[in-house]
Amino acid sequence: MRTVSLACLALSLALAAGPAATYAADKSDHGQAPEAKEEKKDDSQLAPFPAAKSVKQSAVIGGKTVSYVATVGALPVKDEKGKTIGEVVYTAYTVPGAPANRPVTFAFNGGPGAASVYLNLGAIGPKRVQFGAQGDAPSDPAVLHDNANSWLDFTDLVFIDPIGTGFSRSRVDAEATKKAFFTSENDIKYLSRIVYDWLNTNGRLTSRKYLAGESYGGYRVPRLAYYLQTQMGVGINGMTLVSPYLDPPAIGDDDGLSPLPWMLNLPAMAAGHLEREGKLSAEAMAPIEQYLKTEYVADFLAGPKDKAATDRLSAKVAEITGLDPALVRRMNGRVDIGTYLREIRRDQGLVGSVYDSNFTAFDPFPASARPQYGDPLLTTLIAPTTSAMVDFVTRQVGWKVDARYNALSFEVNEAWDRDNTDNPVKDLRQAISIDPKMTVDIVHGWDDLSCPYFGSRLIISQMPEFGRADRVNLHMYPGGHMFYSRTDSGAALRRDIMASYRAGA
Repeated sequence: MRTVSLACLALSLALAAGPAATYAADKSDHGQAPEAKEEKKDDSQLAPFPAAKSVKQSAVIGGKTVSYVATVGALPVKDEKGKTIGEVVYTAYTVPGAPANRPVTFAFNGGPGAASVYLNLGAIGPKRVQFGAQGDAPSDPAVLHDNANSWLDFTDLVFIDPIGTGFSRSRVDAEATKKAFFTSENDIKYLSRIVYDWLNTNGRLTSRKYLAGESYGGYRVPRLAYYLQTQMGVGINGMTLVSPYLDPPAIGDDDGLSPLPWMLNLPAMAAGHLEREGKLSAEAMAPIEQYLKTEYVADFLAGPKDKAATDRLSAKVAEITGLDPALVRRMNGRVDIGTYLREIRRDQGLVGSVYDSNFTAFDPFPASARPQYGDPLLTTLIAPTTSAMVDFVTRQVGWKVDARYNALSFEVNEAWDRDNTDNPVKDLRQAISIDPKMTVDIVHGWDDLSCPYFGSRLIISQMPEFGRADRVNLHMYPGGHMFYSRTDSGAALRRDIMASYRAGA
């Protein structure tokens, strides 16, 4: 199986590990960064988390002031004998006095091993901290500001941190923790129960219910929706999949016979090139997508022994990516992500991010044949998001806890059981087939090479008729994996999702 899937299912944790892992971001298993490994403590005897704490706040969203209640609390995870084996921390934003059927959206980030802080303080929560834009630095002040692009004016929001992320924690030993929480199947089971418990505890089972997930969170969401429908008795009105990678087993190996691994990456490379030239648009991308589905496939399958076909393919790949034609021809037109991100700005000594190829940083070792750098984008966002979230939870809300906050947990990512037997596309089809009112929005940034949009495009094109006709929609925005960090893209996302929620009312 091609491990690019793990690159985008994660917030590619290995990228922060540095050197060799960096732009094989899509080729690594994203294990623990050596400097991040810690001795596992026994959490079984820890005192319970404090009771939920709330604070009243307001923010200007969509040009209007929205007053809301921010609540931080924890819900227990229990085994079949009723023993508490974990505690899941959530952050909820609710508007008091709203109608009983006001939507509530449960949001998850990815990893495995990422807390929900990125969607919370970057995309859809009422407050945001600046990160993910060119020029941002880890030492920038971690100060929260009103998020004009929040969704809170049309849906309540509940951000869930899976066990091992944020402040959420296991209360059993390492072996039991892995079995209970770090498998794709049990991940869905206990998180579905958390959604149910929050709804039941807060009297919201009759509200309209939505799910949102980014990266591996987008991989989770269709499976959560189907499990909630069929096992927990909770109907889901709709879901938003942010920069997901939905069908990794179908991709295969990039050193095999299939053109798919190369096809999925090339549109994002082309989009990055067009954006640098100020020409990026859906209209400009359409002929590139058509070429990849037609002439590209034929020339690729002809193989390098067919010189004429390889010449044509290489010339076209060089044209759409902006890379040196001689370099591309030496690679027989098979341009990997690492080469693209390093070579496209080689003359400037800059490298691009796998999450947004136009987010750059200086290459600290430009003369090295082997990449020796962390991902430019990933390495800038951990500090501001962590500091801002801990300050919000402990000082602003006043939920006091003596524990480390894990925005990205290398330990969880390393321990995850990657059996790859789950199939989110199957669950997506099943979920929408049994609920004709459910809507799905899949949203991507053009420049994302960790979870390239073209995979979602091809998946949607294979949907049965019931999965089309405005039921499963793909929306594209300027930017990369976290395109919402760009103000205009975040505003466009808000407009599209608001329209979807209102259409389903």
